Amino acid sequence: MGETLLSGLVRAGRRVDQLMVGEKRAERARELEERYGVAVVSNREAAAKADTVALVVKPQDMADVLEEIAPDLRTGQLLVSLAAGITTTFIESRVPEGVAVVRVMPNTPALVDEGMAAISPGSHCDDHHLAEAEELMGSTGRVLRVPERQMDAVTAISGSGPAYIFFVVESMIEAGVHLGLPRSVASELVVQTVVGSAKLLRDTGEHPVVLRERVTSPGGTTAAALRELEDHKVRAAFLTAIEAARDRSRALAEGMD
Repeated sequence: MGETLLSGLVRAGRRVDQLMVGEKRAERARELEERYGVAVVSNREAAAKADTVALVVKPQDMADVLEEIAPDLRTGQLLVSLAAGITTTFIESRVPEGVAVVRVMPNTPALVDEGMAAISPGSHCDDHHLAEAEELMGSTGRVLRVPERQMDAVTAISGSGPAYIFFVVESMIEAGVHLGLPRSVASELVVQTVVGSAKLLRDTGEHPVVLRERVTSPGGTTAAALRELEDHKVRAAFLTAIEAARDRSRALAEGMD
């Protein structure tokens, strides 16, 4: 996700001389320098010089990274965290008073500039800080502001959401193969159907029920398929699965606190 954000900023027109990357692994540092032309420095140097610091680290590494850079952070500086499950309270308790913290939940479609990111402000954020975080994440897709109490639900819906879609796509492709289609044909049919359906939803603004009903003729093939899905309680299974993801996100956050 770190490189995804970096590449998105570069594609969006951010000057590379305005960007610094903190990377400890020498081989990886050289790779990023060669690919993007950015300066790769120590975490502490980046924290000391940058107006906005994006923390793109594993949740279990956050405490160590904050301990490393805290001496170089300052009041009014913006700290944007992309670490899943890490609360703004957790971060604020480990950095100098007055550092503005924004928590972000991104997702993997950011790799193709179609990401969905939700952002939540910490206790020292103002509209300027939120706008800066929106611009930062807007380089890889869309951005919504949400209260932090909703972040576990966001994680369950959009953070984990791509995996649900891939699971459905995988299942439809396997069904196509079962029905006698070559795998390559089934894959192309399913992928483009998903892409087209998503674009139809976004571009028309129609409720999914309305679009579904337009495809579903009385007594037709779609109606027969949807009845099977309802009989197998697929809708209820999605609700249960997403609740489980929400609960796991909540548990992880409580564990970090």
